Amino acid sequence: MDDADIRSLFGQSSAAFATLSGPAHVVESANRAFVEAIGGGDRVRTGTPIGHLVPELAEQGVIALLDGVYRTGTPCSARDARIVLGEAGAAREAYFDFTHEPRRDAGGNVIGVVVLAVETTRTRHAQRLIAEHRALLEQIARQAPLREVLDGMVRVIEHFTPGTLVSVLLADEDGKHLRHGAAPSLPDFYNDAIDGIATGEGIGSCGTAAHRRSPVVVSDIADDPFWADFGELAAAASLAACWSTPILARDGRLLGTFAMYHRSPRHPEETDLALARVFTDTAALAIERHHTERAHAAAEAKEKAARDDLAFLLAAGTALARCPEYAQTLQCLADVCVPALAPLCAIDVVDAGRVRRIATATPTAAQTDLLTAHTPEPGAVTRVLATATTAIARRPPTGSGPWDALAITGHLCVPLTDRGDVFGTLTLFSTEDGPPLDGRVVHLVEELASRASLSARNARQHTERARLSHDLQAGLLLPDLPRLPGAELATYHHPAGEGLEIGGDFYDVFPLSDGRWAFMIGDVCGRGARAATTTALVRHTARAIARVLPEPQAVVKAVNTALLDRAGSHGSGFVTLVYGHLHDHGGHLTVDLVRAGHVAPRLVLADGTVTAVEPPGMLLGVVADPHLRTHRVDLNPGESLVVVTDGITEARASDGSQFDDSGMDVALGRAARPRAQDVLEALITAVTAFTDGHEGEDDQAALVLTARPRDPR
Repeated sequence: MDDADIRSLFGQSSAAFATLSGPAHVVESANRAFVEAIGGGDRVRTGTPIGHLVPELAEQGVIALLDGVYRTGTPCSARDARIVLGEAGAAREAYFDFTHEPRRDAGGNVIGVVVLAVETTRTRHAQRLIAEHRALLEQIARQAPLREVLDGMVRVIEHFTPGTLVSVLLADEDGKHLRHGAAPSLPDFYNDAIDGIATGEGIGSCGTAAHRRSPVVVSDIADDPFWADFGELAAAASLAACWSTPILARDGRLLGTFAMYHRSPRHPEETDLALARVFTDTAALAIERHHTERAHAAAEAKEKAARDDLAFLLAAGTALARCPEYAQTLQCLADVCVPALAPLCAIDVVDAGRVRRIATATPTAAQTDLLTAHTPEPGAVTRVLATATTAIARRPPTGSGPWDALAITGHLCVPLTDRGDVFGTLTLFSTEDGPPLDGRVVHLVEELASRASLSARNARQHTERARLSHDLQAGLLLPDLPRLPGAELATYHHPAGEGLEIGGDFYDVFPLSDGRWAFMIGDVCGRGARAATTTALVRHTARAIARVLPEPQAVVKAVNTALLDRAGSHGSGFVTLVYGHLHDHGGHLTVDLVRAGHVAPRLVLADGTVTAVEPPGMLLGVVADPHLRTHRVDLNPGESLVVVTDGITEARASDGSQFDDSGMDVALGRAARPRAQDVLEALITAVTAFTDGHEGEDDQAALVLTARPRDPR
């Protein structure tokens, strides 16, 4: 609020002077300021008592004060005295600083009263207006709601300019329309009618002022062409004049309009225009502050949404990474979408030339059954599969489906690609009571689909590799355990890791031509294809040679020779092995075995005694003469021979300690007998408990031979 506007609003105060005579206080003389103060015109006539000219003074005590001065000769003064001047319906409130002095003749007698007064009404109003303006600025500074600030501003102006009705309209972001801001004294029907009016030449006072970016004064609405389309509306609201000032930002942008209405035709005075300028600037400050806060809030919301989206994608990626299987990965993808992105989700893939639904996610089991049972028909899914382009619609998919039962209102279909080839689709469904599928969801789903496609490809490769490894590993192990004469057989094999590579541990049991049986358990150095090649070489060599070489020692030497003679491309790792021949003698089993650098077999007697069987012998595939020797073990009914690989004895606990030979001996000594499976389960249970279920870094294999009790018949 600058000095020029203050002067325009409140003017320059001047002293009012009048001389009164006699006890009736007859006006003898008065200056112009006195005449204007009491209403001017016929209200001031010399030779007339002031009580007749301004009768309202009597009931307010002013005449009594004059009487006191005349009677006592004592001056009387007051500051900021309130006096209401004028007749009912046209009265105005005024404030004065005054002094009443006695008039005396030459003899000192009181013959009248001298009235000297200075009107302080404008000064008082200025002080109150400045205080109200300061309060508005404080509201803006403490970030009070814009509507609250504008409504308070309008009421202040209407209070200080009786008969004025004020309206503030706010501009849209494009500056082409004006919206209701604050107008508490205008009728609701009028505010509703002008809410959203366009800005342009000739569109009322406000639309034109907004278009011109300059004030527009319409003193008589009924005769002004700007109001041709709004004349009836203004008449219904009893509005006859409208002065509108555009509210502009510091950079010239249109923020809104500030309008002052009157119920009778009227042209603005300089004080009106100054008041409009002052409060238009105030409104601009409030509106700009509001826009800044809103932009800041929008930026924070956008930043938070971006952080939330990134956190969602990271969490989804982590969840997908935990799913090693292909189908499991796609089900995990559907699960992370519901309900975070949509209430329903379905994933379809191309399998053997046909579209197959592989995963769904819904809030209820009944909805899952409906969505899972549905077979995708030609429509969004087939189009996306063909074009690799996202499809979105604010309606249910075309064709038959459980759309009504699921209350589906829209769908979003995104391609799943593998190196540019579409292998499936991810479809989200919106419902009547759920959020719409907006641009943010589309962007998020496309990014998620891109990441999930890579996870799905890796999972598919993992699944295929695991299946291949499993099939190859199964081919190197016994498909079914044979039934041995006089003996029970139990075996165990557990590959380390996720089963993606073929392990180096193996076992085999096969019949010989003379009623005997051969068995072996070994550990090939390394893993993968070369380990599989070596395992196959050992097994096939032993199976072929065992039929022509009767002694276990000769068979193992032949295996060693085959390992030394293998091609370099087939690997060069060593092999540990226990190989033996088993013969049923009717009352007991005879086992002739050779140990080549392997974990020593254990003989478990019926009373729980455990003994290590440790014939000498070196690793195979290293030297030409591994110094092998055959060792014979007799198994009576209920006794067992247990052979394991070092993946069991070297299994580690969380503190780094090993299960070791001693742990194996303790577990076997406590095993229930005489069943081979019981002995094996006792051993594996002990190993698992020792490692707390954690996977080791090496394969584990075990073979148990138990002499069966004789049938008494």
